[in-house]
Amino acid sequence: IDIAFLIGDICYANGYLSQWDQFTAQVEPIASTVPFMIASGNHERDWPGSGSFYGNKDSGGECGVLAETMFYVPTENRAKFWYSTDYGMFRFCVADTEHDWREGTEQYQFIEHCLASVDRQKQPWLIFLAHRVLGYSSATFYADTGSFGEPMGRESLQKLWQKYKVDIAIYGHAHHYERTCPIYQNICTNKEKQHYKGAMNGTIHVVAGGGGAGLAEFTTLNTKWSFFKDYDYGFVKLTAFDHSSLLFEYKKSSDGKVYDSFTISRDYRDILACTVDSCPSTTLAS
Repeated sequence: IDIAFLIGDICYANGYLSQWDQFTAQVEPIASTVPFMIASGNHERDWPGSGSFYGNKDSGGECGVLAETMFYVPTENRAKFWYSTDYGMFRFCVADTEHDWREGTEQYQFIEHCLASVDRQKQPWLIFLAHRVLGYSSATFYADTGSFGEPMGRESLQKLWQKYKVDIAIYGHAHHYERTCPIYQNICTNKEKQHYKGAMNGTIHVVAGGGGAGLAEFTTLNTKWSFFKDYDYGFVKLTAFDHSSLLFEYKKSSDGKVYDSFTISRDYRDILACTVDSCPSTTLAS
């Protein structure tokens, strides 16, 4: 493994420093040898009156201070925990779901710049990461509200994912594993399940939230865009073999074996190809 991401709800200390000490000791063999990148989750950041987008008490009063000072991430302002990082053939755009991401906000401008500024000839694989599910989820607590994801998330961001051809969006928050079809505006743009080739016409959304806390139930509703669900602990692994070949794997923590996977084969001409809402509108005059 060359780089690791833990996308929010780091250790559920909720204000108890000893739990941070225990957790950092556990991950030290990893974090001391490869880049160990985190994102901000509700259990690090949220507290009433603290500037969080959500007014709950999930952080136990930490208000993001511990996560922001214990771990390095390349942010301009660590209180605004969004950032981009390039590693090998990947560009990772990491959002902070505990701050406002809606259109017109400072974070929305950052997200668009992160997606728009990547050189796909150098970093062909564009990955969006966030704690709360800003895309698609079949978790009961999202399905019960009828939103199937964080309210306002898709409405604000899906046109950016589509315009800049985000390959995969990965989230935590819902404590299980789920993968969607390539999707745009609630519609599967490709019904293939394992081998994707050619021009990209939708983003694959993945919930990789089975990191260790209690597992979350799935809705019994039939979400047609959901290709694979697993009520278990696990993690996902991305392998870029070269500039045109990517392997995605979901592995269970119990045995390390692969339980879901897909490949993407694409060259630079496929990235340049126009699909729905991915290229500027033109007229005969232009």
